[in-house]
Amino acid sequence: MTPPDSTDKPLPPSPETYRYPPAPGGLPPQGPVESHGAVFTEAYAFIPQAVMRDIVTSFLPHWQGLRAWVLARPMTGFSETFSHYLCALAPGGGSTAPEPDRNAQAVIFVTGGELRLSIDGAAHDLGPGGYAYIPSGADWSAHASGERDAVFHWVRKHYAAVEGIDRPEAFVTSDAATPPTPMPDCDAVWSTTRFVDPDDLRHDMHVNIVTFKPGGTIPFAETHVMEHGLFVLQGEADYLLNRDWVPVKAGDFMWLRAFCPQACRATGDEPFRYLLYKDVNRHMPLSPGGLMRAG
Repeated sequence: MTPPDSTDKPLPPSPETYRYPPAPGGLPPQGPVESHGAVFTEAYAFIPQAVMRDIVTSFLPHWQGLRAWVLARPMTGFSETFSHYLCALAPGGGSTAPEPDRNAQAVIFVTGGELRLSIDGAAHDLGPGGYAYIPSGADWSAHASGERDAVFHWVRKHYAAVEGIDRPEAFVTSDAATPPTPMPDCDAVWSTTRFVDPDDLRHDMHVNIVTFKPGGTIPFAETHVMEHGLFVLQGEADYLLNRDWVPVKAGDFMWLRAFCPQACRATGDEPFRYLLYKDVNRHMPLSPGGLMRAG
């Protein structure tokens, strides 16, 4: 493979970036059982797009026309801070009371169709690549406003308030309107689209987009405190998950607990891009019974 051109700037999103909606309904034909690589381990889970069938969708209260693939949920002893839904909302469907938990903040990222989102009375029309941050306690609604399903990611996390730090405000933007930032010492083959300033301590979660040009890598096994959900938006890669190199492609989801080693080698002829959740900017909660007594 030809090495990436070190003089290139980070690649902007292309019209093909979001071409992988959920798999069409139905079950595979009767025959041999195939895992398609799906696995749940003590350190990570891998949920390939091929197993996201209608039979594993969930329906949610006060929503009409919604199918949700619950890709991540808080689980004691695994990844505990967030949930990640992949949603398909039928034309005309939606909700005026989508979130039952007043302490839940959310990120909505649209990958297909058109979504009309209203946050505290302000209406926004989001197409593919549209991004919205919804703070805890906000009054919001969502409706599919186009002629086909609105497909979107919905990431939820309890907001961890800190005395003396204001809560963040709602905002709406898009992938195309947010320039990617090259990562250090990589000649711009690895970049991150950051929708929130990393120095803004009001935010306790980031949902970003990571992009690798073909041949780009995470050149070491990252091991850190953040929990991760990674949904592949475009391209292919070999991804290190704990001790295993796993081939991944657009439509696949990876779920990592804290400290799970990870690295990446982008393969194929197009950019490798994924939507990334991580918890940030807060002290680690301590269990009252977790301290050893002296003596």
